[in-house]
Amino acid sequence: MISRRSAATLRDSPNPAWPEILNLVTDAPVQVEVVPTDSTSGDAALEAMQVTTASFLGALAGECGAILIEHGWLRILGAGAQDLPGLHEVNRLSDGPPPFLEVAWDVLGGRFAINGGGLNAPPGEVCYWGPDTLDWTPIGGGHSAFVSWALTGGTTDFYDGLRWPGWKHEVGSLSSDQGLSLWPPPFTTEGRDLAVVSRGAVPLSELHSFYGDMARQLPDGVDGSSLEFKFTD
Repeated sequence: MISRRSAATLRDSPNPAWPEILNLVTDAPVQVEVVPTDSTSGDAALEAMQVTTASFLGALAGECGAILIEHGWLRILGAGAQDLPGLHEVNRLSDGPPPFLEVAWDVLGGRFAINGGGLNAPPGEVCYWGPDTLDWTPIGGGHSAFVSWALTGGTTDFYDGLRWPGWKHEVGSLSSDQGLSLWPPPFTTEGRDLAVVSRGAVPLSELHSFYGDMARQLPDGVDGSSLEFKFTD
Protein backbone atom coordinates (compact mmCIF):
# COMPACT_ATOMS: atom_id res chain seq x y z
CA MET A 1 0.00 0.00 0.00
CA ILE A 2 1.36 3.41 -0.98
CA SER A 3 1.66 5.71 2.03
CA ARG A 4 0.04 9.10 1.68
CA ARG A 5 2.02 12.19 2.63
CA SER A 6 0.65 14.68 5.11
CA ALA A 7 0.00 18.34 4.29
CA ALA A 8 2.94 19.28 6.52
CA THR A 9 5.24 17.04 4.49
CA LEU A 10 3.90 18.37 1.18
CA ARG A 11 4.47 21.95 2.39
CA ASP A 12 8.02 21.20 3.49
CA SER A 13 9.79 22.39 0.35
CA PRO A 14 12.98 24.49 0.22
CA ASN A 15 11.72 26.15 -2.97
CA PRO A 16 7.98 26.79 -2.71
CA ALA A 17 6.35 28.06 -5.90
CA TRP A 18 3.88 30.44 -4.25
CA PRO A 19 6.27 33.46 -4.13
CA GLU A 20 6.87 33.07 -7.87
CA ILE A 21 3.13 33.01 -8.51
CA LEU A 22 2.64 36.11 -6.38
CA ASN A 23 5.33 37.91 -8.38
CA LEU A 24 3.44 37.06 -11.56
CA VAL A 25 0.25 38.38 -9.99
CA THR A 26 1.93 41.63 -8.98
CA ASP A 27 3.36 42.18 -12.47
CA ALA A 28 0.29 41.00 -14.38
CA PRO A 29 -0.76 43.31 -17.25
CA VAL A 30 -4.40 42.25 -16.74
CA GLN A 31 -6.76 42.49 -13.78
CA VAL A 32 -6.16 39.65 -11.29
CA GLU A 33 -7.75 38.72 -7.96
CA VAL A 34 -6.30 36.13 -5.59
CA VAL A 35 -9.14 34.51 -3.67
CA PRO A 36 -7.90 33.55 -0.19
CA THR A 37 -8.52 30.27 1.57
CA ASP A 38 -7.90 28.96 5.06
CA SER A 39 -5.18 26.54 6.08
CA THR A 40 -7.67 23.72 6.72
CA SER A 41 -8.97 23.87 3.16
CA GLY A 42 -5.47 24.17 1.76
CA ASP A 43 -4.27 21.17 3.75
CA ALA A 44 -7.25 19.09 2.60
CA ALA A 45 -6.57 19.98 -1.03
CA LEU A 46 -2.87 19.15 -0.74
CA GLU A 47 -3.46 15.81 0.92
CA ALA A 48 -6.02 14.83 -1.70
CA MET A 49 -3.78 15.98 -4.58
CA GLN A 50 -0.53 14.56 -3.10
CA VAL A 51 1.59 17.24 -4.79
CA THR A 52 4.15 19.43 -3.06
CA THR A 53 4.09 23.20 -2.86
CA ALA A 54 7.27 23.27 -4.94
CA SER A 55 4.99 22.91 -7.97
CA PHE A 56 2.55 25.54 -9.20
CA LEU A 57 -0.24 22.98 -8.83
CA GLY A 58 0.60 22.31 -5.21
CA ALA A 59 1.13 25.99 -4.44
CA LEU A 60 -2.31 26.88 -5.78
CA ALA A 61 -3.93 24.01 -3.91
CA GLY A 62 -2.23 24.90 -0.64
CA GLU A 63 -2.15 28.68 -0.67
CA CYS A 64 -5.29 30.10 -2.33
CA GLY A 65 -8.91 29.38 -3.05
CA ALA A 66 -8.55 30.39 -6.69
CA ILE A 67 -7.10 33.06 -8.94
CA LEU A 68 -9.59 35.09 -10.97
CA ILE A 69 -8.20 36.68 -14.15
CA GLU A 70 -9.73 39.51 -16.16
CA HIS A 71 -12.70 40.17 -13.87
CA GLY A 72 -13.34 36.46 -13.46
CA TRP A 73 -13.31 35.54 -17.14
CA LEU A 74 -10.81 32.80 -16.24
CA ARG A 75 -10.87 31.03 -12.87
CA ILE A 76 -7.68 29.11 -12.03
CA LEU A 77 -8.65 26.56 -9.40
CA GLY A 78 -6.97 26.19 -6.02
CA ALA A 79 -8.29 24.87 -2.71
CA GLY A 80 -11.78 26.24 -3.38
CA ALA A 81 -13.54 29.38 -2.13
CA GLN A 82 -16.31 31.83 -3.01
CA ASP A 83 -18.59 29.07 -4.35
CA LEU A 84 -15.81 27.61 -6.50
CA PRO A 85 -14.84 23.99 -5.77
CA GLY A 86 -11.26 23.00 -5.11
CA LEU A 87 -9.01 21.09 -7.47
CA HIS A 88 -9.49 17.95 -5.41
CA GLU A 89 -13.28 18.30 -5.47
CA VAL A 90 -13.58 18.94 -9.19
CA ASN A 91 -11.47 15.95 -10.13
CA ARG A 92 -12.85 13.32 -7.73
CA LEU A 93 -9.44 11.97 -6.88
CA SER A 94 -10.85 9.36 -4.54
CA ASP A 95 -11.72 7.33 -7.65
CA GLY A 96 -8.04 7.02 -8.61
CA PRO A 97 -5.83 8.91 -11.07
CA PRO A 98 -8.10 10.73 -13.55
CA PRO A 99 -7.56 10.65 -17.35
CA PHE A 100 -7.19 14.41 -17.14
CA LEU A 101 -7.05 16.93 -14.31
CA GLU A 102 -9.21 20.03 -14.67
CA VAL A 103 -7.32 23.11 -13.46
CA ALA A 104 -9.24 26.15 -14.72
CA TRP A 105 -12.67 27.19 -15.99
CA ASP A 106 -13.72 30.17 -18.05
CA VAL A 107 -16.94 32.18 -18.04
CA LEU A 108 -18.21 30.66 -21.29
CA GLY A 109 -18.06 27.06 -20.09
CA GLY A 110 -14.57 26.32 -21.41
CA ARG A 111 -12.19 24.20 -19.35
CA PHE A 112 -8.43 23.73 -19.09
CA ALA A 113 -7.03 20.38 -18.01
CA ILE A 114 -3.70 18.60 -17.60
CA ASN A 115 -3.54 15.46 -19.73
CA GLY A 116 -3.20 12.38 -17.57
CA GLY A 117 -3.37 9.96 -20.48
CA GLY A 118 -6.98 10.40 -21.54
CA LEU A 119 -6.51 13.21 -24.06
CA ASN A 120 -4.82 13.34 -27.45
CA ALA A 121 -1.76 15.22 -26.25
CA PRO A 122 1.59 14.51 -24.58
CA PRO A 123 1.31 13.53 -20.90
CA GLY A 124 1.29 16.59 -18.66
CA GLU A 125 0.32 19.03 -21.40
CA VAL A 126 -2.55 21.43 -20.73
CA CYS A 127 -5.47 21.21 -23.15
CA TYR A 128 -8.49 23.47 -23.66
CA TRP A 129 -12.06 22.28 -24.12
CA GLY A 130 -13.94 25.06 -25.90
CA PRO A 131 -17.70 25.66 -26.24
CA ASP A 132 -17.04 26.69 -29.84
CA THR A 133 -15.33 23.41 -30.80
CA LEU A 134 -16.78 20.89 -28.28
CA ASP A 135 -13.41 19.19 -28.12
CA TRP A 136 -10.04 19.20 -26.37
CA THR A 137 -7.12 21.03 -28.01
CA PRO A 138 -3.52 21.02 -26.69
CA ILE A 139 -2.28 24.55 -26.02
CA GLY A 140 1.40 23.73 -25.52
CA GLY A 141 3.22 23.37 -22.22
CA GLY A 142 2.42 22.09 -18.78
CA HIS A 143 0.56 23.55 -15.82
CA SER A 144 3.19 26.03 -14.63
CA ALA A 145 3.57 27.37 -18.18
CA PHE A 146 -0.22 27.68 -18.42
CA VAL A 147 -0.49 29.67 -15.18
CA SER A 148 2.41 31.91 -16.23
CA TRP A 149 0.79 32.42 -19.63
CA ALA A 150 -2.53 33.39 -18.08
CA LEU A 151 -0.92 35.82 -15.63
CA THR A 152 1.16 37.53 -18.31
CA GLY A 153 -1.76 38.47 -20.55
CA GLY A 154 -2.12 35.36 -22.67
CA THR A 155 -5.89 35.31 -22.29
CA THR A 156 -6.27 38.62 -24.15
CA ASP A 157 -5.32 37.17 -27.54
CA PHE A 158 -6.64 33.69 -26.80
CA TYR A 159 -10.21 34.93 -26.29
CA ASP A 160 -10.10 37.82 -28.76
CA GLY A 161 -12.80 36.38 -31.03
CA LEU A 162 -15.07 35.47 -28.11
CA ARG A 163 -15.58 38.90 -26.56
CA TRP A 164 -17.98 41.76 -27.09
CA PRO A 165 -18.30 45.45 -26.13
CA GLY A 166 -18.96 45.75 -22.40
CA TRP A 167 -17.89 42.23 -21.50
CA LYS A 168 -15.82 43.34 -18.51
CA HIS A 169 -18.80 44.78 -16.65
CA GLU A 170 -21.01 41.83 -17.58
CA VAL A 171 -18.49 39.21 -16.51
CA GLY A 172 -17.48 41.14 -13.40
CA SER A 173 -21.06 41.14 -12.13
CA LEU A 174 -21.18 37.34 -11.96
CA SER A 175 -20.46 35.27 -8.89
CA SER A 176 -17.53 32.86 -9.03
CA ASP A 177 -19.76 29.84 -9.65
CA GLN A 178 -21.63 31.47 -12.53
CA GLY A 179 -20.94 31.59 -16.24
CA LEU A 180 -22.68 32.98 -19.29
CA SER A 181 -25.08 30.88 -21.30
CA LEU A 182 -25.03 31.90 -24.97
CA TRP A 183 -27.91 31.39 -27.37
CA PRO A 184 -27.45 30.47 -30.11
CA PRO A 185 -24.40 28.61 -28.73
CA PRO A 186 -20.91 29.43 -30.07
CA PHE A 187 -20.48 26.13 -31.94
CA THR A 188 -23.27 27.18 -34.33
CA THR A 189 -23.11 29.50 -37.32
CA GLU A 190 -25.64 31.82 -35.69
CA GLY A 191 -23.64 31.94 -32.47
CA ARG A 192 -20.33 33.13 -33.86
CA ASP A 193 -20.85 36.80 -32.98
CA LEU A 194 -21.10 37.01 -29.19
CA ALA A 195 -22.08 40.68 -29.40
CA VAL A 196 -25.50 39.79 -30.81
CA VAL A 197 -26.35 36.47 -29.13
CA SER A 198 -28.52 36.22 -26.05
CA ARG A 199 -26.37 36.03 -22.91
CA GLY A 200 -27.58 35.03 -19.45
CA ALA A 201 -26.03 34.13 -16.10
CA VAL A 202 -26.30 30.43 -15.16
CA PRO A 203 -24.41 28.11 -12.81
CA LEU A 204 -21.17 26.87 -14.38
CA SER A 205 -22.30 23.32 -13.62
CA GLU A 206 -25.24 23.83 -15.99
CA LEU A 207 -22.95 25.12 -18.73
CA HIS A 208 -20.61 22.16 -18.37
CA SER A 209 -23.54 19.75 -18.46
CA PHE A 210 -25.10 21.38 -21.53
CA TYR A 211 -21.92 21.42 -23.59
CA GLY A 212 -21.07 17.91 -22.46
CA ASP A 213 -24.45 16.73 -23.74
CA MET A 214 -23.86 18.51 -27.05
CA ALA A 215 -20.44 16.90 -27.41
CA ARG A 216 -21.93 13.45 -26.85
CA GLN A 217 -24.59 14.10 -29.47
CA LEU A 218 -21.91 15.35 -31.88
CA PRO A 219 -19.12 12.84 -31.16
CA ASP A 220 -16.91 14.13 -33.98
CA GLY A 221 -17.00 17.71 -32.69
CA VAL A 222 -17.47 20.51 -35.18
CA ASP A 223 -14.12 20.16 -36.97
CA GLY A 224 -13.15 23.81 -36.50
CA SER A 225 -16.32 25.02 -38.23
CA SER A 226 -19.71 25.96 -36.85
CA LEU A 227 -23.01 24.16 -37.18
CA GLU A 228 -26.12 25.80 -38.51
CA PHE A 229 -29.24 25.56 -36.38
CA LYS A 230 -32.72 25.91 -37.77
CA PHE A 231 -35.17 27.46 -35.34
CA THR A 232 -38.88 26.74 -35.55
CA ASP A 233 -41.84 28.10 -33.60
